[in-house]
Amino acid sequence: MDKNNLLGLLLMGAVIFGFMYLNQPSEEEIAAAKKAQIESTQTDNSKEEPITIDSLTANHVNKLTAMVKGAGVAQNDGTYSFTTAGVDLRYDSVKVSGTINVNNTAVDVAKIINNNLDELPQQVAKAAVDTLIATIDRYDSYGNFAKYMSGKGDTLSLENDVMKVDFSSQGGKIAKVTLKKYDTYVSGDTTNVVPYNGETDYYSFSLPAGAGYIETRDLKFKAVQENDSTILMKLDLDGGAIWGIRYTLAKGESYIVKMDIVQDKIENVFASNMSDITMSWHQKMSRNEKGKTFEERNSTIYYKYVGDNPDYLTENGDQSEELEQELKWISFKNQFFSSIIIPNTSIKRASVATKDIKDQPGYLKILDVKDAIISYSTKSENPASFDMVFTPNLYPLLSSYDDQVKTEEDLELTRLIPLGWGLFRWINTYLIIPIFTFLGGFISNYGIIILLLTIFVKLILFPFTYKSYMSQAKMRVLAPEIKAINDKYPNKEDAMVKQQKTMELYSKAGASPFSGCLPMLLQMPILIAMFTFFPSCIELRGQSFLWATDLSAPDAIFTWTTHIPFISDWFGNHVSLFCLLMTITNIIYTRINMQNQPGGASMPGMKWMMYLMPVMFLFFFNDYASGLSYYYFLSLLITIIQTYVFRLVIDEEKVRAEMIANTKKPRKKSGFMARLEEAQRKQQAMIREQQKQQAKKRR
Repeated sequence: MDKNNLLGLLLMGAVIFGFMYLNQPSEEEIAAAKKAQIESTQTDNSKEEPITIDSLTANHVNKLTAMVKGAGVAQNDGTYSFTTAGVDLRYDSVKVSGTINVNNTAVDVAKIINNNLDELPQQVAKAAVDTLIATIDRYDSYGNFAKYMSGKGDTLSLENDVMKVDFSSQGGKIAKVTLKKYDTYVSGDTTNVVPYNGETDYYSFSLPAGAGYIETRDLKFKAVQENDSTILMKLDLDGGAIWGIRYTLAKGESYIVKMDIVQDKIENVFASNMSDITMSWHQKMSRNEKGKTFEERNSTIYYKYVGDNPDYLTENGDQSEELEQELKWISFKNQFFSSIIIPNTSIKRASVATKDIKDQPGYLKILDVKDAIISYSTKSENPASFDMVFTPNLYPLLSSYDDQVKTEEDLELTRLIPLGWGLFRWINTYLIIPIFTFLGGFISNYGIIILLLTIFVKLILFPFTYKSYMSQAKMRVLAPEIKAINDKYPNKEDAMVKQQKTMELYSKAGASPFSGCLPMLLQMPILIAMFTFFPSCIELRGQSFLWATDLSAPDAIFTWTTHIPFISDWFGNHVSLFCLLMTITNIIYTRINMQNQPGGASMPGMKWMMYLMPVMFLFFFNDYASGLSYYYFLSLLITIIQTYVFRLVIDEEKVRAEMIANTKKPRKKSGFMARLEEAQRKQQAMIREQQKQQAKKRR
């Protein structure tokens, strides 16, 4: 590809982008199209599937009164109040009144009882009727637990140095978890990170009772604060039986909430042969970071089979999986924070699923764990225990949970941090992270830490860098001799002879065209390891340096709101300064490197391709963490400085004299060179034989 071809391609691309930009629809046109699509969908749905609305039977109406009176809370005025999810009813000894709240609409229960729903939208009417019938049926099947269906939950809290946990007696569950040392950075919001929010997230246990199951999130527990680190959520059942959940939050810097199921005299409540309970866990994962792209890319469900390595669902798109083997833990994981549930035994099996949320800017994904089967015994006072971990993805912290959680198996929670596979993860784990952690112990500025880390890495690679430069120097000083060989054997049929003479020259002079490649290959694993390390490094989160306000996010110095096709998809709607500096430095380094290559100026097509690569990196890295671009910028800058230092201290004339002297010395051929020359001779003989045969045929 020559210069003219490349310019032609660039001009064609500019014309295409310009045409698409000028012809893109306006915001008003996009909104109108969406509205028309929604209306069309609604119209089509109404035509295809007419909505069928059930009616309350006489039996349902009778049970409705019994439910409000039997499970409701007695008021001072002699009435009963029944409140549960979406249902708010009262009984005044004559009739039941109140509302069913669905789709942001309060439906009068009298209209449902009298089947007077014509004035309501069909979707609302159906949802209201279905909610009321489901509540009545649930009350009918809950038996001993039915009296705990109604009421508004009380809230209690436990707190330590790093975390505040709110608990709700409605469902006997955690209502909210707040990480006190970490803030969110979405749309200027700097409130504390909330990895679990009871308004959108929940977990529940399904307990077999009678012909059905009891969901603990439907029940109102009695909240008892036993001490400043322990809360008990309990249900007092008939016959002196007790069933409850005890929560413990350790003091100090602990991110673990201990959850123990407790029970007493429960044999008459549950079947004696009961051996399992089922747990469900749901989360609507909210955003915490400035850039949605990488937070979404690093959000999914992780899990670990007993005796196996951790695995995860796809981070791109939707996926569901049936996990049929025993599980050691399950985690809802995003870029920098994770929620993990670790049972004291194991989870026999579970169904997991992820779903992307594209239309809600404040959220990333919906994560679900369903039908998680856990061993259970009615004879034990503590039939099941769990460690619920709400943790930042900090490598030393994740590694410490093996000691904090009582387990015989290595949890391997550090796998929640994507550090690359194989060799790259090894480099990050045993080299980069220890250095980073050590420097962070006494230096607070992470821009300085990255600078020192870069210098340290460059010192390690210095021998390889020096060897690479010396190899280039040797190839440069041999350029006249190589040119003489090329001039002596210009014809294609002499290619083998030319190659043989060239390799013979290299061998005598003690040079090799491949000797500069090995040092570069040895440096590549570290560069790739850094590529995976920086976007996953929570230590950089919220850390400012120079103009960058967050080294874990792009350092945008210029932004725009207009969506430019292809450009916005690949480049983003901003310009990152560190990425721009990295690109400029890369172009300068490319020019210097090409000057060091013998014969580099004689390949103009390759020259333009080499300059095109840094420009492609600008598009690729513009949306990455500014800490990564800053590291690559420093690394390239130090390499350029090293190159100029090498030029000053290495006398190429002296190198040339030494290589000429080497050519005059008898040199034993290496086994490789001997085999290569023998292969060349055989190939040359075969070519001569083919030429003779062709000459005979022409005669």
